[in-house]
Parts: sequence; C-alpha cells; structure tokens
Amino acid sequence: MLCHRVIPCLDVADGRVVKGVRFVDLVDAGDPPTLAGRYADEGADEIVFLDITAAPEGRGTLLDIVERTARRAFIPLTVGGGVRSVDEMRDVLRAGADRVSLNSAAVADPRLVDRCATRFGRQAVVIAIDARRVANGWEVVVRGGRDGTGLDAIAWAERSADEGAGELLVTSIDRDGTRAGFDIELLRAIRARVDIPIIASGGAGGPDDFVAAIADGGADAVLAAGVFHRGEWSIGQVKDAMSAAGLPVRHLAEPMS
Repeated sequence: MLCHRVIPCLDVADGRVVKGVRFVDLVDAGDPPTLAGRYADEGADEIVFLDITAAPEGRGTLLDIVERTARRAFIPLTVGGGVRSVDEMRDVLRAGADRVSLNSAAVADPRLVDRCATRFGRQAVVIAIDARRVANGWEVVVRGGRDGTGLDAIAWAERSADEGAGELLVTSIDRDGTRAGFDIELLRAIRARVDIPIIASGGAGGPDDFVAAIADGGADAVLAAGVFHRGEWSIGQVKDAMSAAGLPVRHLAEPMS
C-alpha cells in the first residue's frame, strides 16, 4: 500500500517564503532553501515550491532560487508559478524540480497539459486548482487568486486528468490560512470524478484536519504551509496522528515508497 504524503508548501514572493490568509495579507516566513532543508530533515515526503507572483507579474519562475532549494532538500520537489510552455517546464526541471505545477497557463490553454505530459511524462505534470465556493459549486480562480474564470472546478479537474495530468493540487481559497480544516466536500466532489492522486491544500489547523482530508475527503496527500512555518505542529506529529488513524505514512527512518 502506498504511503500518504505530508507536504510542506513554500509560497515564494520576491525570493522569500510568505504566508497569508486567502492569498492576501502576506507576511515573511523565511528563506526557501533553508526551510526546504529543514523540512526534509524533519521527514517531509516532498516539497512544493510555488512562485506565487510569477503569473501576476507575467514573468518566468525564479530558477536560481529553485536551484538552491533543490540542492538543500534531497526529496521530491514540485515547482509551480510562471510556467507557460513546454520549454519553460523543461527549464524548471533542469533547475532541479522533479515535477512542475501548472495553473493559470493551463486554464488559458488546456492543451498545454497534454503537450507537457507528452514531452516529460504525466508523472511530471501537476495541475494546481485554486477553487472558491460559488452558488452552484466551486469556481477556478487564477493569477494567484486574483481573477475568476467562470470555470467549474470539478469539470476542470476532470478535464485536466483527461489531458494528461498526473496529479492535482487542490486548494480551497476560502479555507486558505484560516485553520478551519480542508474543504472535505470539494475534495470528495473531485475524487468522485478523477482517479489520479489528489493533494489537499488550504485550511490545515491541526493533525485531525490532515487525517480527515484523507479518510473523509479521499485525498492521497496533504499539504500545508502556515502551521509548519509557525511551528504549531511538526511533520512528525502530523504523521503520528495519521498513523494512529490507520493511514500508512513513511516515518523518518524508513525508505521512500
């Protein structure tokens, strides 16, 4: 049985890790390579590095910081933000990423997902879905949560999988930074429509929330930022809670599975 992953997220702006609430009111949380190295040492299964200002600023990913981060964390690294083409995905992979997360550019051009999966394999393609609740479900928002699209998040999750995505990173904007728990209803709705792995994001407040995202929401992995950056909970404590709930996890001394 595959282990469930616990993933710290590094939201990067101007070369620094930041954290806010619902994608706004950002405060400094540290240096990306330093935090990545610390989390790897603490037993993180993976690191997600999101250059959150790349799309709004219309620029590419900060490759020099990606390179320094990859050198500090000898665990899988997923990088997103500013990737708009197959060539840009190639550059991010060459900088040390194992996988690349596509968001705004994929919404603008869904065939980009297929082109990237064809070139690098679907295991290297992650589609990040930032979703907010609307009257009839959830809407996809892009450009760091700034712009609504009118696109149904559940339908977009299904199309992303059909286009070749290997995994979905699903973030509830309504829950982001609130510590109110993951949006279980959103996760369940997407799980009912796709059979690729789902990373739950947005709203982690304590170990029980991580457990619920998997046990009740059907997620395969759980991601958080603030609770780890602020030292409220450790990766080990989260994994202990997951293990106690009967969810298989990789503990620090065990090999990757």
